[in-house]
Amino acid sequence: MDSTRVTEQPTSFERPQAGADPTDGRGALRRTSEPQRAPGAAGLPVQARTGEPPPGPRATTPCGKGKEPASPGTPPAVPDPSVPPVSATGPEHAQPASAEPDTHRPRPAPEAVPEQPGADRLERTGGERRAAQERSGGERRTGQRLPGAGPLPMRRDGDRLRFVGAATRRIARGMDLDEIVMGLCRATVPTFSDAILVYLREPLPVGDERPVGPLVLRLRRTDRIPADRDTDGGFMPPPAPEQPSELSAVTSELCEVRPGSALGEVLRGVRPVFTDTSSARAALTELLGDDSEPAVPGGQRAILAPLRGRRRVIGAALFLRRPERLAFEPDDLLVAAQLATHSALGIDKAVLYGREAYIADELQRTMLPETLPRPTGVRLASRYLPAAETARVGGDWYDAIPLPGSRVALVVGDVMGHSMTSAAIMGQLRTTAQTLAGLDLPPQEVLHHLDEQAQRLGTDRMATCLYAVYDPVAHRITIANAGHPPPVLLHLGGRAEVLRVPPGAPIGVGGVDFEAVELDAPAGATLLLYTDGLVESRLRDVWTGIEQLREKLSATAQLTGPDHPPPLEALCDEVLDMLGPGDRDDDIALLAARFHGIAPSDVAYWSLDPEDSAPGQARRLARRALDRWGLGELSDSVELLVSEVVTNAVRYASRPVTLRLLRTDVLRCEVGDDVPQLPRLRQARATDEGGRGLYLVNRLARRWGATRLSTGKVVWFELNRN
Repeated sequence: MDSTRVTEQPTSFERPQAGADPTDGRGALRRTSEPQRAPGAAGLPVQARTGEPPPGPRATTPCGKGKEPASPGTPPAVPDPSVPPVSATGPEHAQPASAEPDTHRPRPAPEAVPEQPGADRLERTGGERRAAQERSGGERRTGQRLPGAGPLPMRRDGDRLRFVGAATRRIARGMDLDEIVMGLCRATVPTFSDAILVYLREPLPVGDERPVGPLVLRLRRTDRIPADRDTDGGFMPPPAPEQPSELSAVTSELCEVRPGSALGEVLRGVRPVFTDTSSARAALTELLGDDSEPAVPGGQRAILAPLRGRRRVIGAALFLRRPERLAFEPDDLLVAAQLATHSALGIDKAVLYGREAYIADELQRTMLPETLPRPTGVRLASRYLPAAETARVGGDWYDAIPLPGSRVALVVGDVMGHSMTSAAIMGQLRTTAQTLAGLDLPPQEVLHHLDEQAQRLGTDRMATCLYAVYDPVAHRITIANAGHPPPVLLHLGGRAEVLRVPPGAPIGVGGVDFEAVELDAPAGATLLLYTDGLVESRLRDVWTGIEQLREKLSATAQLTGPDHPPPLEALCDEVLDMLGPGDRDDDIALLAARFHGIAPSDVAYWSLDPEDSAPGQARRLARRALDRWGLGELSDSVELLVSEVVTNAVRYASRPVTLRLLRTDVLRCEVGDDVPQLPRLRQARATDEGGRGLYLVNRLARRWGATRLSTGKVVWFELNRN
């Protein structure tokens, strides 16, 4: 057995290797034999064990105290015979002299190191490893490369683990598909590979969906080190992200994976493979195209890694290294497998999140009006903002419902919460409000029935709602409130007024009477209905926000002057601008109504007794009104249609029949009676004496309809004025 002793010493007397953790103990110690000194270099003094006299060439006194070294030319001092000699290969930690200028004194090694077997084999292995490192890249143990050497590889398992940890964290930061794929590319280039190509399935399956078509891969993103970039400086990421560009080797963006093909077998294997085998090379050619094979470096410089989600393969990633760079090592396959697994799972979750966001958007969109109606005498504008991008559904809603007599119902409400449940309850309440509005119930009755509906949905279903009905003929508005913030009325002169409406209790409380108030709605005024998300936040209470809203409306109206109201769409945008960046905690629903009304000179109204002479009287009254308005060319059509509708009303009515003509952008005729049954259009037979009145109305009128009222019904039709 060799008497050579083994000592543990620091791996390097210089700076730690780039990419390695200085605090990592793994690989920081190596076994060595007798240290070699550089020729002509002075050695460091040998450190003695505790309790022993310091060994070395210096002479000692009988008391054990060291003397100063002899000057040049003086004979060396004779060592004390009582001091035991130091073995050249002993464990006294004699430090080797370093030829590098930035050496420092290492820490003392632990005491009493036992002899280890096989020290000569360890010494040979360490020397061969160092020689291989010098031959492969000209690397020094400082972590810096010699001039002209290749890029610095990851030589230790700790380096790979740290790289995988940093790369997966970067990939996990992405929320959508593009961010995850970009994170994979930016994490691997240039640290792990010189180029990367990411292929994804087209289309990507969602969740448990079973793909119906063939497996088709589409090139989603590529990234590489530009050819003109100097890579001799080592693996430093670019200072600024560069736009992705297609690699010159790629000739096809689409690749159909045929069953049983080489690429299909690689994807079925799930594990990353080197492309140096014939089967893997065939798979690579199938993926990139026939013309790309010469451009792909040979040997173990390309890794093809399948991207497998939770249930199936969703793509593939190709990692490439240039010929002048060191080839991949077998351990790099594990790194590629980790990157592929984390990326595939992230893509799977991003697709699921995208589908959920799409469903939420569609649900919210279908529960809100797609377009607002254009009722006579009023203009409408609306806005809706979700609470956050990650919570796109909520319980806020608005609506505008045309009513008989050219009236319009304005509704705004807020169900508690921002979840899908809140959106579902909102949809049910909005549908109920539309049904009740079609019955032409008073506003307080509508809120009463909404309260009953909320109680049937559940005991904890709470909501606020404001319901208003605008009559453009009377220039009046009737409002009922159920715990909602009061509306704001902006007058034509620029004065903003918070309307005094009884607050009432929220919908869902039960057993509460709602009260309606009737207010003036002058022409040129603007009514603003909103939810509490516009005026309430963590930074302010409701009434402070309402006052700020009133001031904002007044300031905006002053910009257009006292005689011109501000544009409605621009007014809505100005109102939303009062919200700060962090001043929104809730959904916002906003409905603005600009009142124009119908002038009294454009309205003609009569009441007719239900007698046989009523149709003829109605024709004469209609002719006179048309002549007064200068619409004599419509007399024939209007007299015919009025006669048919009034005849049907007189036949069944028991109370006076009403006839009203409205001149706006169209000519509108309304006939009301006390019979609740609505007329239906039907095709009359040749032998029938009647049943052709509504057929004529349907053919000659621009549009027509019938609406049931609490006191009967109204049949109306419209004609174009020109």
